[in-house]
Amino acid sequence: MLALDGGGIRGIVTLGFLKKLETLLAEKQQDPAAFRLCDYFDYIAGTSTGAIIAACLARGMSVDEVLKFYQDTGPEMFEKSRIDKRLASLYKSDPLEAELRKTFDGNDATDRNLFPQNLRCLLMVVTRNVTTDSPWPLSSNPDAYYNNPERADCNLKVPLWKIVRASTAAPIYFPPEIVNWDANDPGKTFTFVDGGVTPYNNPGFLLYRMATHPNYHLSWKTGERKLLLVSVGTGASSNPDFKYHANIPSNLLGLPGAIMYGIQIDQDVNCRFVGRCSYGDFIDRELRDLTCRDIDVPCTIDAWNAAPHKPLTTDLGRAFLYVRYNADLSQEGLNCVGLNDLVAEKVQQMDAVDQIPNFIRIGKENAERQVKLEHLGSFAPGA
Repeated sequence: MLALDGGGIRGIVTLGFLKKLETLLAEKQQDPAAFRLCDYFDYIAGTSTGAIIAACLARGMSVDEVLKFYQDTGPEMFEKSRIDKRLASLYKSDPLEAELRKTFDGNDATDRNLFPQNLRCLLMVVTRNVTTDSPWPLSSNPDAYYNNPERADCNLKVPLWKIVRASTAAPIYFPPEIVNWDANDPGKTFTFVDGGVTPYNNPGFLLYRMATHPNYHLSWKTGERKLLLVSVGTGASSNPDFKYHANIPSNLLGLPGAIMYGIQIDQDVNCRFVGRCSYGDFIDRELRDLTCRDIDVPCTIDAWNAAPHKPLTTDLGRAFLYVRYNADLSQEGLNCVGLNDLVAEKVQQMDAVDQIPNFIRIGKENAERQVKLEHLGSFAPGA
């Protein structure tokens, strides 16, 4: 399973990690050039910008193709709304909608939705239904209750671009998306906003639940050698826009980022508690990184960091093997990977299209230091 966080244009940082992972996995294949991440992962989930990437990967696009999408369309997606529209949102939905249609609309109407035959692996997208005031994770799982094709409001029939657009409708930044689930039932018309303002901006733990709980009808077996979850972030940092001394409009602009930052950490911790974390960055001085070390606790942080990890060949009875990749966007974090010339406050913004080249650098430099096939344990090719 692969889970991808939300985070606006910073999704390009995610692509740096995915490119390294794709390259390492492709090297183990008979035809490396034809390999795609959807050939390795059976289920890919994403929220907001992560939903765009997840949908692209599930459709069989390479990471380079997804990166080109962001480079070509990022500035247009974040084109400023006219002055008279800015009270509703900062950015137009039209450019984003047009690019999503272009990317996800197939050759005919049957090639544009969530039906499994249109995807190369299972896909899950997180959005928030404002009408019902609830998170709505939508998946291509053909056995899910609301995916029965005989239902007039079958989730699988909704155009893929609309689902992705709904997941990316960040409050303040973009207008909401209105989706009519059943043309014959006005009561099935709902308003959606960004999945990043649900508890699932990091959709990793939700993906685990949807893959294993019997109510979702997949019921995948749990265990460190039966289930792998790789989670990738868009960069971690305290939010520079959210300042209590600032005025109300300024704080509103920073609110989505502040919410997403807190959510991504909480869901990451959930995965490390239930799963076995083979790699993940430092959380705090109390939890540390929650990886399994050959050392008794309590101990000093230095002793903890110096201790070797318990071998993955030793099954500790956790529900799944878990890997978490992310970049530290603080100034200290940038400096640690040799990016001293970058300014932290500039690359922490979710709409900083002028920083696209720097997001590429951040993703690449962090991926080179973090991503290793050994983190995948028995799921690594040839293991």
